[in-house]
Amino acid sequence: MSRWLSQWGLREAPFSKEIADADLWIPASRIGAVERLVDACQDHGHALLVGEPGVGKTCVLRSLRHRLPQEGFRLTYCHNVTLGRRDFYRHICLALGLTPSATAAAVFYAISTHVRELGSDNVHPVMLIDEAHLLHQDVLEHLHILANYEWDSKALLSIILVGLPETRQRLGLAKNRSLWSRIHTRLSLGEATPGDTAEYITHRLRRAGCDRDVFNSDATALIHEQSQGRLRDTDRIATDALKLGARKKIKTVDRELIARVLGDADSFSVDD
Repeated sequence: MSRWLSQWGLREAPFSKEIADADLWIPASRIGAVERLVDACQDHGHALLVGEPGVGKTCVLRSLRHRLPQEGFRLTYCHNVTLGRRDFYRHICLALGLTPSATAAAVFYAISTHVRELGSDNVHPVMLIDEAHLLHQDVLEHLHILANYEWDSKALLSIILVGLPETRQRLGLAKNRSLWSRIHTRLSLGEATPGDTAEYITHRLRRAGCDRDVFNSDATALIHEQSQGRLRDTDRIATDALKLGARKKIKTVDRELIARVLGDADSFSVDD
């Protein structure tokens, strides 16, 4: 165990991304988004989730994965989206466990056939497409066809697009209206509140084994101010503060220590 962890009575690094879905922290401001995504999947509909980097989109998706019953749903996560249409569908084939064919038509047929087979087994596939703002235009223009079954009379597949706010702007273009009109659940995540940041820090510390308030209120307020509620930045600042505090053998992280971390972050990002 690293010395800085033992200094704070921690079993593990509290702000690591290696955390089980069931242990994720979801604030009240995000629970509504998770519930609406669950509803969209259960209704066999499509959804859009957008937000700036680090606001918690992936946490919401992982919470969705945890909430959806495994029996009756099959989630497929796709994040390699900077591909042309044929290669994108080949990527989906691989994610579904299928062997991709050579031609674009054959690949598309394999996916649509697999979706129909899952439907006949009362399994509803949900395709999570991350980094959707990077999708090629020819893919966006074709996704609504992938969701069209039995003359558009059967809802056999749910598509959830996740990306930066410009994803919504792209979908609003006239050339993407066939897909956009099919997406009834449209969600936008804003920045976390100061209370969210304080709750998040406490949750992660408790989970890692520390049962006391390590960061005082002024330190937490400065972390929120600098991170603007983005979880990745909160993780980075809080971790560097714990490491520096361990070196200085202090018992509580205060605003002055956070200011020192922010003043020269590179100096404090090397493990003991």
